[in-house]
Amino acid sequence: MNEPRLTDRAFYLRRLGFDRPPAPTLETLRQLQLRHTGAFPFENLTTLSGEPVLIDLPSIEQKVLHDGRGGYCYELNHLFLALLEELGFDARAISGRVVMGQPEGAWTARTHRLSLVIIDDVRYVTDVGFGGMVPTAPLLLDSRAEQLTPHEPYRIDQHVDGFTLRANVAGEWRAMYIFDLQRQEAIDFAVGNWYVSTHPESSFAKQLTVARTGEGWRRTLNNGSFAIHRIGHGSERRQVADVQELVGLLESEFGIRVSEHSQLIQVLKRLIAVPQ
Repeated sequence: MNEPRLTDRAFYLRRLGFDRPPAPTLETLRQLQLRHTGAFPFENLTTLSGEPVLIDLPSIEQKVLHDGRGGYCYELNHLFLALLEELGFDARAISGRVVMGQPEGAWTARTHRLSLVIIDDVRYVTDVGFGGMVPTAPLLLDSRAEQLTPHEPYRIDQHVDGFTLRANVAGEWRAMYIFDLQRQEAIDFAVGNWYVSTHPESSFAKQLTVARTGEGWRRTLNNGSFAIHRIGHGSERRQVADVQELVGLLESEFGIRVSEHSQLIQVLKRLIAVPQ
């Protein structure tokens, strides 16, 4: 069955600052990726509300483009890939294993979605759904050198099992995720999405995780811990202890409209009460 097409590509492009479809060039990809991470926040509120996370394209388009929400990798990178394909990019979905914060050498479940893009026979990886450490520029797949982005430097290490994306954080090359180029189908992403949104050991089922990236800054919210990380400067942090303040923060700092979903509000109250 053919994948549905975007129903409002023009509106999507306007959200990204384009009044007409741009040419499928590397510069376009750079602009799209950087702007996307600022326009559409990473968040897991649907999981916390106890509702299913729908990852078919029409559902994602409605939620992210029209309902004032964001999403996580299975939503944001799916939506982004649909846009790239409609603009004429040679692109396909791939997947990986998140190891950020894990001991070196850890091997986790395959629960991350990103995209491979080929431009003039050169391979790039692009990702708009990796939370507070999302790369803000496409990265050359076949280079082992440090690659600069508008935010942190990244590099891609190659090994027998595929590739490891690393970011230079505070002078240390930290592993973000492991990935490979194995063909992925909708069922593979359905299984990964089901795991991260329902398994009791999934971090998305246990804590609030929100992120948005802009020019020279990254904003993150983990339960009640809000931080603004300014590139080249220190971080500003504060604790949010009131749920209405949290709801206001989600809208003012991340552009997320939170419905008065009673179960979600109760879950948020409980999460921000947990000491950080």
